[in-house]
Amino acid sequence: MSFAISNVSFKSLAVVLSYNLRLCRKYSYKTVRRPDSAFVSRKLTAPQVEHMEEKQAPNDLTKHLKAKILATGPITVAEYMREILTNPLSGYYMNRDVFGREGDFITSPEICQIFGELVAVWVVSEWRKLGSPTPFQIVELGPGRGTLARDVLKVLAQFKLSKEFSIHMVEISPYLSKVQAQRLCFSTETINDENSTHYLTGKTASGINIYWHKRLEDVPRKFSIVLAHEFFDALPVHKLQRDGKQWKEILIDVNKADTTDKNKSLPFRYVISKAPTPVSHLYQPIPEETRDSLEYSLDTDRLISMMSDRFECEGGIGLIMDYGHFGEKCDTFRAFKKHQLHEPLCAPGTADLTADVDFRQIKRIAEENGKVICFGPVEQGSFLKKMEGDARLEQLLSNALPENHDIIRSGYKMLTDPNQMGKRFKFFSIFPSVLKEHLEKFPVNGFQ
Repeated sequence: MSFAISNVSFKSLAVVLSYNLRLCRKYSYKTVRRPDSAFVSRKLTAPQVEHMEEKQAPNDLTKHLKAKILATGPITVAEYMREILTNPLSGYYMNRDVFGREGDFITSPEICQIFGELVAVWVVSEWRKLGSPTPFQIVELGPGRGTLARDVLKVLAQFKLSKEFSIHMVEISPYLSKVQAQRLCFSTETINDENSTHYLTGKTASGINIYWHKRLEDVPRKFSIVLAHEFFDALPVHKLQRDGKQWKEILIDVNKADTTDKNKSLPFRYVISKAPTPVSHLYQPIPEETRDSLEYSLDTDRLISMMSDRFECEGGIGLIMDYGHFGEKCDTFRAFKKHQLHEPLCAPGTADLTADVDFRQIKRIAEENGKVICFGPVEQGSFLKKMEGDARLEQLLSNALPENHDIIRSGYKMLTDPNQMGKRFKFFSIFPSVLKEHLEKFPVNGFQ
C-alpha cells in the first residue's frame, strides 16, 4: 500500500478516520477542551498595541539584564530573546503554561482538532508514498502542551501504526515537558543519568514510546518525520541594518534617565552598533536583497542544516508550520501578552517574544548543498482545504450536538479564513533531494 494513498480521495480517508476516532475515544487519549474561538479571534485580531509605559516594579530578569549590559555593554536582540525565553530561573517558557485562553497566545491545534488530524493524515500519506519505511520516529520541535502530538498519535493509532514508530519531543522547558507527559502518557519515568540523550520517557495507553530531549542533536539518527509548529518563530533573531555597503547590528542597551526618547519610561532601548559585529560580518545577503533592515536567526540556520543532513543520510521529511514571509518583511520582532501586542522592552519575561519566520532564508540554507528540496511556503488555509478540511468539518458537524456546531465552525473558520489565521500562517516541507523525480510523479499533498 506504499503509493495507494496518493490516489485515494482524502474525503474517503476522512470518513474512515471519523469512524475510527469515535471508536477510540473510550480508551485512548485524554480529551482536550477546545477554547471558545470567538473569544480567541477577538483577542488575536485586536489592532491596538499596548505600549505598557506605566511604571512597573523591575522583575528579576530586568535586574539581571541591566547588570549584564552595564558590565559588558549593549547586547544583541538574539541574546535578549534567549535570556527572556529560556533563562533557567526566570525564562518565559521555563516554569509555567503560557498557552490558551488564560495564557498569552493560542495555537492552531488548540483551536480545532481538524488541524492536528490533517497534519497526521499528511504524515501518513507522505510516509506511505516513500515506501512505509519502518521503524520510523516522529520528532516534534517545541511541542507546546502536546496537543498536536496528541492528535497525531490518535490518528496514527487508527491506522494500526502504533508498533511502527516512536515519538521524540525536543523540549527545554521542565514545566512544559511535564504538561506534555500528563496529556500523552499512561506512565512516565524521569531519567537522571547524565550520559542519557533523553531526560524523560513515557508510554501511551496504546503502547507508543515517547522520549524527551533538550536538543535535536540528542534525537537518535533514524528515519524521522520532523514537525515544527510555531517553533522557529521563537528562536532568537539578530536585527541588522544596512549602512552604505556594510551591515550593522541593532543592539539593546539600558535606557538612560536623561534620554529624550519618547519611550524613556522603558528599562531598555535600541541602539545601533558603531561598527559591524561578528554576526553582521557573518551574514551573507542574497544578491538581489533590497531591504535595508532585516532579522536573521543563526539558530534557525543551524537547525535547518542539521535537519537537511539527517534527511540525506538517514532519510526523513520535515513539515514546518509557522507565521512568516518569503524575504519581504523587515521588522517583525514583537511581544504578546494576554492575547494583545505588548512592548518587547517592557517587563522582560512576562510576555512572549517572537519574530516572523523568513522562509526564503530557510529554503536557501536547506538547499544550498543539494541535500534536500523544499516545497512552499503555502498559506495555512490553502493547505487545510487541499487536505479535505471542509469534508472533515462536515463529518464533525454530522456527529456533534447541535449546540456545539457554532464552536466547531468558528474554530475551523479561524484556521482557514484569510482575515484570521488562514493567510498569515504558512506550511513549508522538506524532502531528501534524491526523491525529486519521485515527487514530480507523486506531488506532495497540500503543496500542489
